Amino acid sequence: MKRQYTAVLDRFEEDTAVLLVEDEGEVVDELLVDRWELPEPGREQGAVFDLCVCGSSLRLLSYRPGETEARATASQSRFDRLARDLPSADDAPSGTDGADGSGDEGSTE
Repeated sequence: MKRQYTAVLDRFEEDTAVLLVEDEGEVVDELLVDRWELPEPGREQGAVFDLCVCGSSLRLLSYRPGETEARATASQSRFDRLARDLPSADDAPSGTDGADGSGDEGSTE
């Protein structure tokens, strides 16, 4: 039985590549392959591959540069949006709890 998946290069552990196998957008497995088995342009973290499995063996792993770039761009956009939404030091309410040393807590008058 032939099955198609998407695999994303998560990390390298020594000379072994750890691929996260996705089915319909959900991670369903982890696949370990030798670094040299990956297509050379896809030997970077976040690289996306088409994965074809026949029975219990890997048959084809092809690099998808367009999908890799699209995911990297989407990830960076999410990060930028989250960073924009974080409150800055200027947004912090002025303290009246004495935490900055200007309160009257502990005065001896």
